[in-house]
Amino acid sequence: MKIKKILVTGGCGYIGSHTLVDLINNGYDVISIDNNSRSDSDILKGVEKIVGKPVKNYPVDLCVFDDTHAVFQENPDIEGIIHFAAFKSVGESVINPLLYFDNNINSLLNILKCAVEFDVPYFVFSSSCTVYGNPDSSPVTENTDLKLPESPYGYTKQIGEQIIQQTINNCNIQSILLRYFNPVGAHPSIEIGEIPIGPPANLVPAITQTAIGKQTHLNVYGADYPTRDGSCIRDYIHVSDIAHAHTLALRYLIEDKNKENCEVFNLGTGNGYSVLEVIKTFERVNQKSLNYKLTKRRAGDVISIFANNEKAKNVLGWVPKYNLEDMMKTAWDWELKLNQDEQKKEKKANLN
Repeated sequence: MKIKKILVTGGCGYIGSHTLVDLINNGYDVISIDNNSRSDSDILKGVEKIVGKPVKNYPVDLCVFDDTHAVFQENPDIEGIIHFAAFKSVGESVINPLLYFDNNINSLLNILKCAVEFDVPYFVFSSSCTVYGNPDSSPVTENTDLKLPESPYGYTKQIGEQIIQQTINNCNIQSILLRYFNPVGAHPSIEIGEIPIGPPANLVPAITQTAIGKQTHLNVYGADYPTRDGSCIRDYIHVSDIAHAHTLALRYLIEDKNKENCEVFNLGTGNGYSVLEVIKTFERVNQKSLNYKLTKRRAGDVISIFANNEKAKNVLGWVPKYNLEDMMKTAWDWELKLNQDEQKKEKKANLN
């Protein structure tokens, strides 16, 4: 089979970088678009260490159509797109919804315009469990009714799915929408992982930064939810498992196995863990005590949600490899590596 060129938008981001690795290791040629407004271009050095080859990144803002279009003109042989690029902080989206509507929706529109113009046949979209809103019960299936999202971020994912579905009804694009739950951890090589820009908005990087002393304490937002210990419940899934699902989804489309031009898959372990359970698992696995405080609920947070992942298992052949202990161990190892790298930079700067 001819090697196919795949465009990964947001390739310097957390899930995007892990997906670059998985695609290359499965025989695909890849390029990235990432303007690094919410990512670090140095992550591609880690990708290169893992796969043994460099990855071309275009530092383009997808909200600028002409610049986006120029990438496709330079690469007319793009055969698939995996679209990650988006702002992703639930809390920030509540504070500044227009920023999220502008960035997440306009970037999607521009990439779709180019996909249509350049006849790119395969499109995989990075969606989210936030599209389900506050579900009546869990686990949720792909057929669970979509409620009003709890945040503007969730709304951009929900309307993004609708935009894709309506667009591809009138062209030859085949698409998969991957609704994933809470990606955590780092690549087993510890060469790539999550690099939060500013204070972390997600639980696990907040845990690791507290453990290493970058933060004085960890806030647990809400201890009075109707859950088994009062804290929110989520489905945490290792980022490498998420990455591999994108490769499988792309292969599924390339091999013409899809029954519809747009299909939806949940990506989660199927297990719901509370915030306090995750904290305790981290402490046990890494033998580190965390200074955490129970505080008031945070706007935009769903009470409890976890996945039914049977469809992804049965149709895509996707089976998560990593458990919660693996997630907490690799996340901590990655934080330690980041800290070592920062110390080396400081030492070098002081010598100069």
